[in-house]
Amino acid sequence: MGEENKVVTFMERYEVEVHDESETLALAERLTHYLKAGDVLALEGDIGAGKTFFTKGIAKGLGIKRNVNSPTFTIIKEYVGKLPLYHMDVYRLEGSDEDLGFDEYFYGEGITVVEWAGFIVDQLPDERLTIEFTVSGPSSRKLRFIPKGKRYEQLCEEFFHEYTGD
Repeated sequence: MGEENKVVTFMERYEVEVHDESETLALAERLTHYLKAGDVLALEGDIGAGKTFFTKGIAKGLGIKRNVNSPTFTIIKEYVGKLPLYHMDVYRLEGSDEDLGFDEYFYGEGITVVEWAGFIVDQLPDERLTIEFTVSGPSSRKLRFIPKGKRYEQLCEEFFHEYTGD
């Protein structure tokens, strides 16, 4: 990728800027090559920052043909692809400490993507990949990848090594 997609690495965090929705889709789709069953992606960012759009890229990379949209009212949507995709939007659970059986998804057969993950941080697995989305322009976003645990540290190292060509 070019200079405009330079990855900044600091304290086991990786940051990249995408300039439009097509770059967001491509980045997420590419990430699926490094994901495996049981992986958990915890997405954080304001409304409209690109969390659901990123999830659409994950779905595309998994070969999912169905339209992916935010499960705001249902909390969890399941999609069938090369691996199952469990897409959660836990925005409505802010302040709730109710156990909704998330563990069967987190440790299941598929990839789990959790939007607004900070609202259920006590229920998330200790090891996960947190991705923070920040609006940096009208259509550009900064994505900060924060790996928690050896699995995700290795995933980020391999992914960003390939992504930058370094």
